[in-house]
Amino acid sequence: MTDSERRSSEMTDPLHSVRVAKRESLKALGIDPYPYSFERTHEAGQLERRYAGLAAGVETEDRVRVAGRIKAMRNSGMFIDLHDASGKVQIFCHRDLLGSEAIGVVRLLDIGDLIGVEGLVRRTPRGELTINASAVTVLAKALRPLPEKYHGLADVELRYRQRYLDLIMNPPSRDTLLRRSQVVAAMRNHLAERGYIEVETPMLHAIPGGASAMPFVTHHNALDIDLYLRIAPELHLKRLLVGGLADKLFEINRCFRNEGLSPRHNPEFTSLELYEAYVDYTAMMRLTEELVTTVAETVLGTLRVSYGGAEIDLSAPWPRRSMAELVHTATGVDFLALESAGAARDAATSLGAALTGVETWGQALEAAFATRVEDTLIQPMHVTGFPRDISPLAKADRHDPRLVERFETYINGWEIANAFSELTDPEDQSERFAAQMRARAAGDEEAQLLDEDYVTALEYGLPPCGGLGIGIDRLVMLLTDSPSIRDVIAFPTLRPR
Repeated sequence: MTDSERRSSEMTDPLHSVRVAKRESLKALGIDPYPYSFERTHEAGQLERRYAGLAAGVETEDRVRVAGRIKAMRNSGMFIDLHDASGKVQIFCHRDLLGSEAIGVVRLLDIGDLIGVEGLVRRTPRGELTINASAVTVLAKALRPLPEKYHGLADVELRYRQRYLDLIMNPPSRDTLLRRSQVVAAMRNHLAERGYIEVETPMLHAIPGGASAMPFVTHHNALDIDLYLRIAPELHLKRLLVGGLADKLFEINRCFRNEGLSPRHNPEFTSLELYEAYVDYTAMMRLTEELVTTVAETVLGTLRVSYGGAEIDLSAPWPRRSMAELVHTATGVDFLALESAGAARDAATSLGAALTGVETWGQALEAAFATRVEDTLIQPMHVTGFPRDISPLAKADRHDPRLVERFETYINGWEIANAFSELTDPEDQSERFAAQMRARAAGDEEAQLLDEDYVTALEYGLPPCGGLGIGIDRLVMLLTDSPSIRDVIAFPTLRPR
């Protein structure tokens, strides 16, 4: 069923018709069911805190104005549970307080309607904080009923497609997205305290770069050129370092990769990417630990988190192990002792990695790591020693030219962070791009394109620097015990109905 067919079906539903009739009755009474504004004095949560010490059965002379959505009605609307973003307050509607005309308006209300209420605060003999309504204002007449209270919105697919319903009906979904906001705010605050400035870089790129990924393609009509949605902000951020805008800068960015969907992958995702001049990747390790632990303590109040029943201790410092060492420990195969790509491919295949047969030495090592090690890294760990041929933007390792100064941080078997000692030599960078172009010509569609302007920027001098990227979506999944990335993105990408 298409969305238009579903809408047509729902609009002929008897419940929909009844609500439309009530809306028309409100209009007949001279009441606008969709007014322009309503001045509130308090939110429900504020009232709960302010009157926490109010004893049962006590009435006050405090007049307040609140607004929210009706979630429950009892005794023909005499008692209403009114919810706003901060919590719930009970509304008491009685003819003696409201008058017959206003009670007539209350009779036209339904669960799901948005209303404003003015009245005096009291606590009932049963202890319920309540407002004795002296005026009720319709703020939005809901024409569709909310899902049934006790079963809520159980259809997972519907929750993602109609997130507004999910947020109305499922407090845990609201809590998850609110926590996401807190995570981002904590990151911003921590970086600002360390002297980082926040910047913005383009989301439309003439050349997709900064990562090995498939881009989305669009077309600019006025310029008559194809453009690509950003797969990473890296090359533009480093251009800002070249220009001397600041020695410490970051962007909380939206990126787009034209790849598959999974519980950990969405085509549109959010990451933190930052660069700091005059440091190397070891400083980025410390900063990664600071950011994650600060966020956890700020948002959760603890460094011990539970995900899927497993307890994870985020206390720093975190171990540092090289990729080849981890594979050797897990399998007994020492890739550093294998000199040729063919030998590395044979070893990776023997370990269960699915290869095409054209992989480089580094790609074979990475495949073996992904097959036999990655999922086992539950507690936080910095994995170092990445192969040079899969890291075209990182400086070579000071002791082994086959490797680079790069690490990825793993928690719960997921890559949470990725960082380099950034490559600053323009000739080396040009050669790395050339190798990527050869790989692309050989069929690697995710290999990076040559960005000549970026190489030109390096020729003006990029200071030694460390760069770091942290996947915000996955970090929020971890801190909210969310099984799918769709749970932590307000509007995830979905297949059309």
